[in-house]
Amino acid sequence: MSEIPNKEDELAGTEQPFVQHLMELRDRLVKAAIAVGIAAALLFFFPGPGQLYDLLAAPLVAHLPKGATLIATSVISPFMVPLKILFVAAFLLALPVVLWQVWGFIAPGLYVHEKRLVLPLVVSSTLLFFIGVAFCYFFVFGQVFSFIQSFAPKSITAAPDIEAYLSFVLTMFIAFGLAFEVPIVVIVLARLGLVSVQKLKEFRGYFVVLAFIIAAVVTPPDVVSQLALAVPMCLLYELGIWAAQLFIRHTKAPEDAEETASS
Repeated sequence: MSEIPNKEDELAGTEQPFVQHLMELRDRLVKAAIAVGIAAALLFFFPGPGQLYDLLAAPLVAHLPKGATLIATSVISPFMVPLKILFVAAFLLALPVVLWQVWGFIAPGLYVHEKRLVLPLVVSSTLLFFIGVAFCYFFVFGQVFSFIQSFAPKSITAAPDIEAYLSFVLTMFIAFGLAFEVPIVVIVLARLGLVSVQKLKEFRGYFVVLAFIIAAVVTPPDVVSQLALAVPMCLLYELGIWAAQLFIRHTKAPEDAEETASS
């Protein structure tokens, strides 16, 4: 009987010394930091830290009583808060470059079928996070602030603190950005074999309850924002189940694909 020859490892001969890996990591971290620095410099001159905060506060200011504005209760808040916004915006603007550096560092150590899995997940997770942040800013904030201001007594004037507002906005951005990552989590769990697609389908009802619990915890105590978080999570869960079946089919290792074809 003739033995089947072992296929050559496609990563054979690509090994590098540990120190060389550290040097490459250093270089890529420096490039990522330079990209963030350039983005921060551009945003500092146009539109500027103050204008960035005005843009961030626009959904709230639009629903404040006529003539009301945000206030600063700390001496250094008017200086520090816009700078925080500047660096957060700079990081988000430079995020494609940062992710490209991360991909350039890990890609040489991946097999072809692993690259077909990882690269689409990195790109899609980034896009989904930005979509979640945009959804929160353009839709959720308008509904939430309108609802909250409608409950404010006529005897008070709403004047939120700029630092408290920044903390609230960043929390909401992170919550909605991560909530929109549900399809990525579903795909990874199914692709790694931790949970089967059939089990994910059976878990639908439990996930709906879980989504509303998460929405009740991380969003303000109003129905609009809770529905705005829970409903997209449920829809994205269904999208994740559908996408997981495609990923499992198209990202199998060569030996797994041969076993499936022969069986």
